[in-house]
This record gives sequence, C-alpha cells and structure tokens, in this order.
Amino acid sequence: MTAVRQIERLGWQASDVRHIVLTHLDFDHAGGLDDFPAATVHLMRTERDAAVRQSTWLDRQRFRPQQWSSRPRWQVYDAAAGERWHGFTRASTLRGLPPEIALVPLPGHTLGHAGVALDTGSGWLLQAGDAYFFHREMDRTDPWCTPGLRLYQVMMEKDRQARLDNQARLRQLLTTTSDVQVLCAHDTVEFERVAGRAAHLPVPLAGAARTQPGAAAETRSTA
Repeated sequence: MTAVRQIERLGWQASDVRHIVLTHLDFDHAGGLDDFPAATVHLMRTERDAAVRQSTWLDRQRFRPQQWSSRPRWQVYDAAAGERWHGFTRASTLRGLPPEIALVPLPGHTLGHAGVALDTGSGWLLQAGDAYFFHREMDRTDPWCTPGLRLYQVMMEKDRQARLDNQARLRQLLTTTSDVQVLCAHDTVEFERVAGRAAHLPVPLAGAARTQPGAAAETRSTA
C-alpha cells in the first residue's frame, strides 16, 4: 500500500517519478520521499524553513529530518509569488510542471501547509492535505467534525485562525464553484469517492488500470 509499491503496480518504476508535489512535511506525508530518488520535491518555502528550524517541541515530533535524503532536490516557493486561483490569494506555478498543477497555500495546520490543485481536464481536483480531516467539515450549512479529530487538529495547529479561515474559504469554494472537487488527506469517504475503489484495496494492476474509470486521474495525482 505504500506509494512506491502502488506506482509499481501501475507499471512504472520509482525512478520514473520525476516530481512530487507536497502539501507539508509532517512525517506521515514525507515518509515516502526517499523511495523516489530521481524526483524533485515541490513545497512552500515557509514549510521548509519551519521544518528545518525545529524550534518547538511539536516541530521536533512532527518533522523527521531522517526522512529527508531528498532535501538537495527540494524546490521551494513563496506564497506571495504566484497568481490567483479560484479566489485564493496565491498559487505558485511549479518549475518543470505544467500550469495544470499548482500549490495553493493553506497555512494553519503547519505554517507552510498547502493544497495541491490539479486540472483533470473536466474540472479541478484540490487535494487539501490536512487543512481539514473529516468530510463533514466541508458541509456548506452545518459543518461538523468528530470530537477526536477536532481535538487532534487543535493539538497540531500552528496558526488556529489561519486554519479556521482556510476551512471557511474551502467551504465557500465548494458553494460558489461547480468545477472543483476538494478532498483532504485522511478521510476514507472522500478518497473512495475520488479513487472509485475501496480504500483498503491497492491500485489495480497496470493492465486493469487502463480500463477502469478514474485510473488516469488517480495516476497523475499520485505521481
């Protein structure tokens, strides 16, 4: 179920992955970077700087430098250096990648947290990372989160007001824009909706993947 094994099931090798677009450097999101030795890793400059500083006890728990052999290949971006994207203040065009893929700053969970926007050809898919944790938080009229996940988000947040503001902006995006899907990194319901398969199943083998709806989009977002 690791990213590298699922890439292999799709018929590629780890060395074929040339770019990884990262929401943030928490250990559960950065732990597979070393499996792709040829990949440039794209992330926000603020995220890199905060992770490297290790200035708080929480930073030292969540950021694991031993996972960063890819660090010489990190490509960082400033939040104020991009263009507007669906009302969000800035989005950075990524070097070496087409404009159909962008980093959208969504700070709060970490200082340099970002979403990854992908133009699928039939609309935008925004992988919002850990901007929220539960699908019902995106309910337009009655947002709700389980008590345990709500507590976890409070414990891990670096900027509470920014986190809550970005959740509100994501809900507004879903209310006003019909061609954008939003999903977070940890919600099974959202994953299964987008992937078109059960979360406990690995990606299909290469031959089957070419015949299954949604397989191409999933491959692009994984890589």
